[in-house]
Amino acid sequence: MRKTLLAAAIAVVGATIVVPAASAAPNTLSWGPCPAGAFPTPDLQCTTMKVPLDYGDPGGKAIDVAVSRLPSKNPAKRRGVLLTNPGGPGGGGLDYPQLLKYVKLPQDVLDAYDIVGFDPRGVAHSTPVTCDLTPEQIAVGNLPYAKGPADVVKQAQLAKAEAKQCADAKTGSMLPYVTTANTARDMDRIRAALGESTVSYLGASYGTYLGAVYTSLFPERSDRFVLDSSLGPGGYDIEAMRGFARGMEDRFPDFAKFAAAHPEYGLGRTSAQVTAKFYELATRLDRNPVEGITGSVFRGLTFEGLYSTDLAPLAADWQGLEQGRAPKPPAEPVTGVENLLASRFAVICGDSAWPRSIASYQLDVAIDRVRYPMLGAAGANIAACAYWAPPAEPRVRITGRGPANVLMVQNERDPGTPLSGARKLRAAFGDRARLITIDQGGHGAYLFGPNTCGNTLVTGFLVNGQRPGDTHCAAES
Repeated sequence: MRKTLLAAAIAVVGATIVVPAASAAPNTLSWGPCPAGAFPTPDLQCTTMKVPLDYGDPGGKAIDVAVSRLPSKNPAKRRGVLLTNPGGPGGGGLDYPQLLKYVKLPQDVLDAYDIVGFDPRGVAHSTPVTCDLTPEQIAVGNLPYAKGPADVVKQAQLAKAEAKQCADAKTGSMLPYVTTANTARDMDRIRAALGESTVSYLGASYGTYLGAVYTSLFPERSDRFVLDSSLGPGGYDIEAMRGFARGMEDRFPDFAKFAAAHPEYGLGRTSAQVTAKFYELATRLDRNPVEGITGSVFRGLTFEGLYSTDLAPLAADWQGLEQGRAPKPPAEPVTGVENLLASRFAVICGDSAWPRSIASYQLDVAIDRVRYPMLGAAGANIAACAYWAPPAEPRVRITGRGPANVLMVQNERDPGTPLSGARKLRAAFGDRARLITIDQGGHGAYLFGPNTCGNTLVTGFLVNGQRPGDTHCAAES
């Protein structure tokens, strides 16, 4: 995921598929400087390795996967490799080890592991995919908030065009193989190339599903697995997409309370007044957009702002829109957005199958507009996956088969991956997993959240293998 409703998701009953073992890569990695654009540091090393495009044809076409490493500097304490993924799908992870160090990954963890990142297949410095999306298509951004059945029909035409562009692009033949299952197989190739018999893992957001798929495909090669802010066992499917609306409703009261406690923003003096202001602004901006910010875009911007533990920037954006000013753009332009969206489509649409009937989306929109009025009619709207080719293989099934080596950590009020989905994943894993729930909001619990209880428990598991039982961490001021 991490951040927006930039694309769409899926739902189909799946099962693990048998493919040739993914561990055939030799230990031949040659480390050197990282490519331009990666987080600048003299410690982070990078390389590129070849993997099969199609694991059903391991001797066929190969693609590149870019890998990074932040080596342990304490050989006496080093116990192995910690593979990482920051989420997505569509986001790169080459600089993630250095980012984790920047946000104070404990020294004990840095000593215990070589921290390894990678750009997943289809992304950035790995062999990238494209959909030839135009600036206008990219600018649509979040799935539009559908006010009625006609808006779903309008969005369907845009979605159909995007799907055709993806299929017709120069990388269209790659799309069936840019999936979570194949990325997990790439991870096992990385493990083998590093000369490790097992690998530990730290994944956030969509990275939790990637980790769940890896440890389901390769349970015997999985060491200590931490899943932070989890999707449900179906991954980024239609349930997850519609779940964004529930997540926003879970998290928004925190913002309403914050804004009411800071009357200098002028958004209301009670939570009820702030909530009313949300609907007032959405309606006003639909009538009179501010520098392209419509009510639909405003809903998406609010959803994104709720990811952070710091709610002041979102309040400031609201204040500006109330006064007729659009939020300031990023200091530096975001690069690689077209590739992010294209690879995101590939994974979400390729993992499993979307409903194809426009009427089914119209019904979902009508239901979710009432059930979750803040965002429901956006999360339930139609997207490119409705016009995608059928998945190349069944979805990997997450079960309790394998070692009891999974620790999940989850904020109670996470807008992007609601607690309800994490609980379903916990249930699917059975005794393989334990779940830490933390009384805090925002997306990202370990390190990116301030709760000492949760952070300490996760660090203890990574360093010492001390896995707690299912635990609730109280709020900390």
